[in-house]
Amino acid sequence: MNRPQLIIATGKEKALLRRHPWIFSGAVKRIVGEPQEGDLVDVYSAKGQWMATGHYQDDSIVCKVLSFDTPDIDKDFFCQRLQSAIAYRAGLGFFDSSDTNVFRLVHAEGDFLPGLVCDWYNGVLVMQAHSVGMHRLFPMFTELFVDLLGTYGLQSIFDKSSATVPGGGEDGYIWGLEPKEWEISEHGSRLLINFFEGQKTGFFIDQRENRELVSQLAKGKQVLNCFGYTGGFSLAALRGGAQYVETVDISKKAIELCNRNVELNFPDTIAHTPIHKGVVADVLKYLDTIEEGFDYIILDPPAFAKNHRSLQQGLKGYRNINQHAMEKIQPGGLLMTFSCSQAVSNEDFQTMCFTAAANAHRQVRIVRRLPHAMDHPVSIYHPEGEYLKGLLLEIE
Repeated sequence: MNRPQLIIATGKEKALLRRHPWIFSGAVKRIVGEPQEGDLVDVYSAKGQWMATGHYQDDSIVCKVLSFDTPDIDKDFFCQRLQSAIAYRAGLGFFDSSDTNVFRLVHAEGDFLPGLVCDWYNGVLVMQAHSVGMHRLFPMFTELFVDLLGTYGLQSIFDKSSATVPGGGEDGYIWGLEPKEWEISEHGSRLLINFFEGQKTGFFIDQRENRELVSQLAKGKQVLNCFGYTGGFSLAALRGGAQYVETVDISKKAIELCNRNVELNFPDTIAHTPIHKGVVADVLKYLDTIEEGFDYIILDPPAFAKNHRSLQQGLKGYRNINQHAMEKIQPGGLLMTFSCSQAVSNEDFQTMCFTAAANAHRQVRIVRRLPHAMDHPVSIYHPEGEYLKGLLLEIE
């Protein structure tokens, strides 16, 4: 194969020998040939030994490695990787659940397919590329998924890569039915999904098990769901018997869809009892205005630290909202708090919560650590894949 080559500088092979799937530009001694964004490149040591094959990127991460075992990257290679990803979810029973029909089907590096995310929404498969190399392969992936998922009831394939890859084009359906909205079920909660306007691939699937925990702990409680998006945590709280729930998000469209989701699930109750209120507001400013009446607060903000350069500023943002929540929550209340910033480590996150607690002058105990769900496996060679950090805290 006459591919472009990346020659790794002497002494820079350590990460590759540990099978880390990212090659940084600083590790490359020279480039043989003229690879374009998304091209396959072979990676060699300074002594001329083949080490890996992956997709070239014109970025600080210059290559995302597809294989450390073979340079033969073809349709059969990808078919085997997709089959493995599907078999893993099938083995966990995700395709057989009677009350949950939404889950992650391909988790990038966690399924040894860096640059590719695929989510299953009750028969609609949403593909999202995080590399040009993967986006180029969408026609082939479509063909493979139609074959591999036919027995599971595949109805549509949606490309949602416009914001995640250079030249991603417009989001839209590339196979099958083309519904404007789609209904899913999560632990019995019904939710409407708009793939065109929704964040991520349409919904925050990674929080599924944490939302189920909310439903187990919410009975009789006054719940404040901050950065609530379309109400996943709010529906879980109401399903668990919460007395009252407020959902706060800065997006008017998100709150409008949240209100529709609440009405979809509790049409009789909301007609007679004010169990839910959707609020369009900046969360930090809103926390300043509320009374000390909530005994369960959920903080699920967007990534405040997009990279290590913005880590300290991001941690400051997390600390501010957590301190405000701790100051306002009822004694004995529960705070469920998260960071989805890959740059924030578990240690960083816990230290931030410690500082927020000290500033709020509250006694705080860690009840449980909260990772993402089992359909988001993390490669042991790529610890950065453990991006979601969460803590359930009791505020005395």
